[in-house]
Amino acid sequence: MLQERDVKMAAALVQMTCLYRGILAVRVPGIRPLIPGLVPLQYRAFSVRKEPQLEENPFFDKYQDKIQKLRSTKPQEYKARVETRHDAKKEVLGHSKQTEFIKLMEQELEKKDKIAAGEGESGGFTKNKTLDSILDLEKIRDMTGGEVSELWMNYYAAKDTISAVIPTQLYDLISSRSNASPMFLYALPQREGYEFFLGQWSGHELHFTSLINVQTMGEHAPSQLILYHYPDLKEEKGVVLMTAEIDPKFITVHQAQCLANQVQLFYGTHRQETFRLVEDFNHHPADFKHMLLIAELEQSGLGSAGATMGRQEMD
Repeated sequence: MLQERDVKMAAALVQMTCLYRGILAVRVPGIRPLIPGLVPLQYRAFSVRKEPQLEENPFFDKYQDKIQKLRSTKPQEYKARVETRHDAKKEVLGHSKQTEFIKLMEQELEKKDKIAAGEGESGGFTKNKTLDSILDLEKIRDMTGGEVSELWMNYYAAKDTISAVIPTQLYDLISSRSNASPMFLYALPQREGYEFFLGQWSGHELHFTSLINVQTMGEHAPSQLILYHYPDLKEEKGVVLMTAEIDPKFITVHQAQCLANQVQLFYGTHRQETFRLVEDFNHHPADFKHMLLIAELEQSGLGSAGATMGRQEMD
């Protein structure tokens, strides 16, 4: 069922000018939570140039293999995607085809639900990852929150991933905000500018995939980073444990840490001006300005390449 806020959410245009060279991302109302490993159909991206060329995108090389594979193995599907992008430019946003669009999306997502349940379609990520698959909960029963935190951070210190310990009060704030505003745009600093990622919450998981990945693969775009939050010990120990799974072909551990820190910056902030960016993106998309997002990153110190590289224990 559609929630009232979804129905009221207008279609939005987000002009990506930070070295995205005319790439335009179109976001229409969200329908259902992101299925692990998938990006919702409501995200579509296309070029606003008269002669659209994916190769103009500064991050094209990073995804060139996937694009070429689609071109060579499924030329008709590739052609259909390109034509769809052209058709999308001609359509009036918020047109009356919304009902048909919603019906089609529901059918596609139901199909993906069955596939995910039967085959675990997750792009190589762990399905139904639980805390007791990582920690022996019986052995930590008598530990304090501080001792559990130390154990958690030491456990992941030598692993090629990121981890964090989040105080209950902070996670409650992040969780309540993510329920009301589950999607956001993140900017990952690179030497040549910023690479944009879409993040969407699904329960206690936060899925990331790059904007150009959505552009080239549509609803088949896999998650490239998943943050897992475990609230199992939230009441008893006063902490929520976090770790992640990363697709190393696209994201490094340091980049994953930067994205994770941005989650705290935008969802865990006490500055209403900062969180308003998240609210605007979800509820007032016409008012969302990506340059304000960049300004927040620069002000926080997360706006430089390689920023925030260590594992963290959140305040």
